[in-house]
Amino acid sequence: MRIVLLFRLALSLALLTPAVGFAAQNGRPVTVPSQGQVDTLLKDLKRQRNERAAERIAARIQNRWAESGSASVDLMMGWAQKAMNERKFDVALDFLDQVVVLKPDYAEGWNRRATAHYLMNNFKMSMSDLDRTLQLEPRHFGALSGIARIMSENGDKELALQAWEKVLAIYPMMRSAQQEVSTITEDLTGSAI
Repeated sequence: MRIVLLFRLALSLALLTPAVGFAAQNGRPVTVPSQGQVDTLLKDLKRQRNERAAERIAARIQNRWAESGSASVDLMMGWAQKAMNERKFDVALDFLDQVVVLKPDYAEGWNRRATAHYLMNNFKMSMSDLDRTLQLEPRHFGALSGIARIMSENGDKELALQAWEKVLAIYPMMRSAQQEVSTITEDLTGSAI
C-alpha cells in the first residue's frame, strides 16, 4: 500500500525547478546544465517523430541530468556505476548514499540509487528514491519508467499503465514504453471481458 501511495504522490507532483547555474569546484566555476537547455531538449524530444533521433535527444538529456557540477560527486557516480556493472550493489549503494548526502538536490543521484535498490529487489527503497527524483525533476522519464516496472512487478497493471503513459507524454517515441502500454492495455481489456 505504501508503494501505491508513493507512486500516486510522484505522479501528482507539480513541476519544480532544480538548482541550476554554477557550482564552485577547486576555486573555479563548474557549469551545471541550465534548466533552459534541458527544457529545450525535452521539448525537442516530445516533438520528435523519428525513433533514432529521439534516442539521441534522450541520450543528450540523460547526459545533462548526469552533470552534477561537482567533481567529487561525478567520481562517486562513476565508481557506483562500475560497482553496479560488477553486480556489487552494496558497494554501489555506499557511494550513492554519499552522493545524495553531498548533493541532495541532484536528481540523478537519487535516480541511480533507486536503480541500485531495484536491482537488489528492494522496491520500497527504490520507490522512495524515485519519488525524490521526481520531486527534483518531474519529467525524469527514467524514474517514471522505474515506477512503471515496479508497479508491473507488483501486479498493479493500472498504475503501471498510468506511469508508462506519463513516460510517453514526455518521450513519445520510447519504443519500450509504447510496447508496455500496448501489452498492459490488452491485458486489462482482456481481463475486463
